[in-house]
Amino acid sequence: MDKIKTVLFDFGGVIVTLDPQQAVNRFKELGLKDAEQRLDSYTQSGIFGDLEHGLITAEDFRREFSLLVGCEVSHEECAYAWQGYASEVPQRNLDALKLLRQQGYRVLLLSNTNSYMMEWADSSDFDGQGNPVSSYFDYCYLSFQMKMMKPSEEIFREVLRLENTPASEVLFVDDGPRNVATASQVGMRTFQPVNGEDWTDAIYQILKG
Repeated sequence: MDKIKTVLFDFGGVIVTLDPQQAVNRFKELGLKDAEQRLDSYTQSGIFGDLEHGLITAEDFRREFSLLVGCEVSHEECAYAWQGYASEVPQRNLDALKLLRQQGYRVLLLSNTNSYMMEWADSSDFDGQGNPVSSYFDYCYLSFQMKMMKPSEEIFREVLRLENTPASEVLFVDDGPRNVATASQVGMRTFQPVNGEDWTDAIYQILKG
């Protein structure tokens, strides 16, 4: 079995603990009555999916969302609602990312996300210590920039191509069952933690094993 050299992490549910209900509540505050039906922690659809797929811009989303709820919604209000998904950033996760890089692993992020979420994640507010999420990774692969989304095989194959690495040398960590299944199909080793659980020891065991 090939030695794992790259660890590819999901963002929400792995690095950051997700609170989908908080996001639903914030979108409801903005007038989206059927927020539960429209929002999905793993795969967004409609204008929400289009934003994460990079098919529309943040401004397109703001305009379409305003039409959807029947009143003008600001960029800041959209950002506030989207960022409701993030409940906390456990320090143990950030420490694990640092340690993996110190040990010589290539540490990557692969996230279905959007520019509203990244306004917070890639700012100095992210970790409470003045560091953006990008400072913890060798590279961040983001759905809205790549114009591809998990769980399609396409995005996994593109990451492997850009990294010029065989799938067998990659460990993929994601809390979404469909994402993990696709990563396995392309030949990556996988681990599926539960949103919010401490996965740090399990990762070290897999890498040692």
